[in-house]
Amino acid sequence: MSVHELKRPPIADSVEWQVKAPQALEQLRHWGQVSPLQTALRHKRHGQWFVWRWIDALRDVERLADGLRQQGFTEDSRLALSGTFEPNLLLLALAAKHVGGEVLTLPDTLDAESLHKVLWRSRPTHAFIQGRQARQLWLNHGQSLLSFDELLGPVEPPQRLRLGVNSAQLWSEEGTQWQDGLTVLLDQWLASGQSLAFPESPGSASRDRREVAPSGLLLSAERLQRLADEIDSRLAPPGTWRRRLCDWAIAHPEKPLQRLIKNRVRRLLGFHNLHFIWQATRSPDAQPAPTWLAEFKRDIA
Repeated sequence: MSVHELKRPPIADSVEWQVKAPQALEQLRHWGQVSPLQTALRHKRHGQWFVWRWIDALRDVERLADGLRQQGFTEDSRLALSGTFEPNLLLLALAAKHVGGEVLTLPDTLDAESLHKVLWRSRPTHAFIQGRQARQLWLNHGQSLLSFDELLGPVEPPQRLRLGVNSAQLWSEEGTQWQDGLTVLLDQWLASGQSLAFPESPGSASRDRREVAPSGLLLSAERLQRLADEIDSRLAPPGTWRRRLCDWAIAHPEKPLQRLIKNRVRRLLGFHNLHFIWQATRSPDAQPAPTWLAEFKRDIA
């Protein structure tokens, strides 16, 4: 995780990548005041769950804002974020907004040529980059690197947590390749005041999701389809009697046996406390929501 300082060009066309969350800081301060000791963020690191309380999140944002100012970040600056969504990225985005600058999210899957084109258009002045390969691409553009810890300064590390089931907890296993994702996360997290949890890595998302058993998923259309594929891979092959039994259970959940089968599948996926899946309104030609997910999905205009 690192921050790159870029030369600021005179003109930028950055609307496509802007993060829009106008009430974010006001909402963060609200939860920091009314629920300071309640859990705001959870993230699994090195096999351990860590927790940030609302007061911790608010203080970290203020510290990061001071660190950004020391690196020349002002109201005229643009911070580019690229990588997996997790607490450091969210808190840094809020810190940039605290200073008054602009926040952009750029995909972390760009090749060198594509990155050059995006940078030429968006013209960020600073950037926070995750992933070794992505960092190297930015280094190849001649950018200097600063660590996240240097921006935050001396501070107590987040608390380790023995994870228990939380009845109201949001879950994200996305990254900045979801163009509107950070806006969605900030809006849903800060408007609800619920805890927001993240897996250790994309590869461990399924396992970590089962440990958290979230009440709400914040998913892009692409991630929703991958989740549907994961569900399908866990079920018996199509055409077998076990698969027909599963399909029968989802079609007739009112009977005890069907409910038992359906609930076992949900638990395997970490869905046993799931109440909803956030999903942007789908286009008319989009694929229908998978059967096992349709009952949870909320279309958001």
